Amino acid sequence: MGKRRKGLAVTAGVTAIALLAGQPVAQAATPQNGTMMQYFEWYVPNDGLHWNRLSNDSQHLKDIGVTTVWIPPAYKGTSQNDVGYGAYDLYDLGEFNQKGTTRTKYGTKAQLQTAISNLRGKGIGVYGDVVMNHKGGADYTESVQAIEVNPSNRNQETSGEYAISAWTGFNFAGRNNTYSPFKWRWYHFDGTDWDQSRSLSRIYKFKSTGKAWDTDVSNENGNYDYLMYADVDFEHPEVRQEMKNWGKWYADSLGLDGFRLDAVKHISHSYLKEWVTSVRQTTGKEMFTVAEYWKNDLGAINDYLYKTGYTHSVFDVPLHYNFQAAGNGGGFYDMRNILKGTVTEQHPSLSVTIVDNHDSQPGQSLESTVANWFKPLAYATIMTRGQGYPALFYGDYYGTKGTTNREIPNMSGTLQPILKARKDFAYGTQHDYLDHQDVIGWTREGVTDRAKSGLATILSDGPGGSKWMYVGKQNAGEVWKDMTNNNSRLVTINADGWGQFFVNGGSVSIYTQQ
Repeated sequence: MGKRRKGLAVTAGVTAIALLAGQPVAQAATPQNGTMMQYFEWYVPNDGLHWNRLSNDSQHLKDIGVTTVWIPPAYKGTSQNDVGYGAYDLYDLGEFNQKGTTRTKYGTKAQLQTAISNLRGKGIGVYGDVVMNHKGGADYTESVQAIEVNPSNRNQETSGEYAISAWTGFNFAGRNNTYSPFKWRWYHFDGTDWDQSRSLSRIYKFKSTGKAWDTDVSNENGNYDYLMYADVDFEHPEVRQEMKNWGKWYADSLGLDGFRLDAVKHISHSYLKEWVTSVRQTTGKEMFTVAEYWKNDLGAINDYLYKTGYTHSVFDVPLHYNFQAAGNGGGFYDMRNILKGTVTEQHPSLSVTIVDNHDSQPGQSLESTVANWFKPLAYATIMTRGQGYPALFYGDYYGTKGTTNREIPNMSGTLQPILKARKDFAYGTQHDYLDHQDVIGWTREGVTDRAKSGLATILSDGPGGSKWMYVGKQNAGEVWKDMTNNNSRLVTINADGWGQFFVNGGSVSIYTQQ
């Protein structure tokens, strides 16, 4: 029957995407739902071909509904095999012969620019990874006065002051002042973890007038300013300005549409607010930004959002851990709690939802991988609801490598119907049925300008079952089918707009109009 529904569904992330494209947010046509893809996993091959893979994949990404891509750190690390988080030279995007290589793990700057050009040609935006907490792979050591601190309480000094040989000198001879003449010295850092003169590993805080750990950081371990390598001092005026200059250069050089901020719980929150604001002003772009505050603690994440003035989004880490708990629950997880204590629940417009990422995947330091059987349920949750801006993990879609018998398999075939549901059907008013410990669901009524839009999602971590759910009277008489093909029952919407939807045990079904 003909549909008479009205309304505009604006999913988190869509507004930013519309602005980035120079489009007005309020428009006659309902914009496509925004879907981010993290286009790497920790163990992608060190073959210099990853940017080419991304370039060649651009049409496919468009077809499955990806609207933005988060690329890995694109700059020179401590070695060619560096994933990018051991950042050495932020201005070297695979262009200069440094650290024994011109290309990075992922390829050359020219290859990256080609990939971004191809993505843009398909209407796909690009977010750059920002690693500015620390610097690794220094060019030379310096003698620095330092003091040891307790690793479990960095506010507690455990030694007297003495001179160490610290890897803190960065002159980037291979780049030879191209793009920036800035040279890093010991006074641009707060501390390090290695004394070369004694081959001694400790957490060292540098001792000098005005030197101290930044205070507006996570209070884990007393003060969690220090993470690794040479810890950048964001109280130093030269550092503050240089990082702003680099942010503008990074965005302009690659034509970026936004950023992913790494390790923000270790960086001065007030400075991050200042940095994001500065780059937006100097580039004249919205620069959608999402921060990685990795802690299963909504209170701590709320504190970060407050201290950064709600200027940018955060990954919904508590939701990831809810997914992990549900997947490990053996069918006894209370599904009514799946969204409880999450960023999505409290700040839906600032939430970027994930299932897994490069840090939580098997073999990594923050390993907390969601069970493979539960991943389709988790992705259906972040992809078909109206709250949050969902991110698809490369390692879930294409599989991961690097860990014996624990790799995530290629799940592209399983995930494609869920991605299609988001792209084509997840629009309109949402109705929640999060009222049963085993079986939960929600519906979207659809919108007039997207043909056959609207859906009903139902999932179960237990034995399965059914739910009566409302999809709108305008859909009365329609026959809906599970587009995942997990359940073969057809559902006819009754005259009042309700249908009885079914789900198998430990499964998910997404019903849409035939």
